[in-house]
Amino acid sequence: MEHGATPRIPPPAVTNLDLFPPEPPPAGPLEHLLKVSRIYLEPDVERFTRGRDILARFPGAERVQVRSHWNIPGLFGNEGNAEAWNRIKGSTLVLGVKKSMGFEANGRSADFLPPSTANGCVMSCAYCYVPRHKGYANPVTVFVNIEQVLAALRRHAGKLGPKTEPNTVDPRYWVYDIGCNSDCSADAALSDNVRDLVRLFTVLPNAMGSFATKLVNRELLTYAPRGKTRIRFSLMPHTKAKLFDVRTSPISERIAAIDDFVAAGYEVHLNFSPVVVTEGWQAEYDALFQQLDDTMGDKAKEQLAAEIIFLTHNERLHEVNLRWHPKAEELLWRPELQETKVSQGGGVNVRYRTGYKGRLVEEFQQLLARRMPYCRVRYAF
Repeated sequence: MEHGATPRIPPPAVTNLDLFPPEPPPAGPLEHLLKVSRIYLEPDVERFTRGRDILARFPGAERVQVRSHWNIPGLFGNEGNAEAWNRIKGSTLVLGVKKSMGFEANGRSADFLPPSTANGCVMSCAYCYVPRHKGYANPVTVFVNIEQVLAALRRHAGKLGPKTEPNTVDPRYWVYDIGCNSDCSADAALSDNVRDLVRLFTVLPNAMGSFATKLVNRELLTYAPRGKTRIRFSLMPHTKAKLFDVRTSPISERIAAIDDFVAAGYEVHLNFSPVVVTEGWQAEYDALFQQLDDTMGDKAKEQLAAEIIFLTHNERLHEVNLRWHPKAEELLWRPELQETKVSQGGGVNVRYRTGYKGRLVEEFQQLLARRMPYCRVRYAF
């Protein structure tokens, strides 16, 4: 360089952006549970906006048109699918159009069961009653005609008028269980059906929604329920949940989420269901109650209530479970403790023996009252 000349400044080095890729989006609640490779759909699904939206979420999935979401050759009624239980749940989605818009009276978890917006589940709880209706496979089915379901709810609530007599379901509102055939936290990761239901209840002056869940989906925290949706977090001792609650959120994660959902405007209750009687069950539940008491804040405790439901099992489900999860059946199917009861639909159910079960229910409530005296029991059976 000549004397007095301005030194030449080299151009800045070009950053190799490939070395610094953008942060990946946070994993959704179903990221490790559902990777859809095949979608069965009824012929009319694509006529509905919700159907087109769901299909757009899984552009690479094979599409198989079927006449009915209830009758899919090779999927339902195929005994060989029992061994592929979780693989089918993790890769298959069914889309249908809800035909019946009927409402059923309930009286325990809710006043009414409305038309469901989904059936089945991506999770695999060993005691779930829904699979026995489908036969050896139980992927989630989402119904795409959400507007018709919302309209049916508006009409039904409008005909009821105000709730003038408080009951054990709720003192003020008619309560609709929107997740009796599925888990709404999982459904919300597949479509906007649950969001639409939650928002509908905010404008119905005499009604609220309710659902039980075993999955923590924090997207629901953005729905602004305004106290008009009740979430019932299903809980059992940690060791038993690892055996029975397959593909669900850990118990500790569910407990840790309670305060956040209360702060977001949900009414949060607990669902101790099913209570499975095993050696040492009292100590395990005592530890669970202590963890809840240590974790929840005052606001959550002030509005808390619980349901207590002891196990009811089913002969057909027992036979299916023996094919994919026999270890769970060692504790779920206990003929020496259980008695048979034929359901209204003709199914052979088993439950803990009369008299013995009454003593179990009483002992459970005493344990709960000792650790969590502020927790009101809505019903126990």
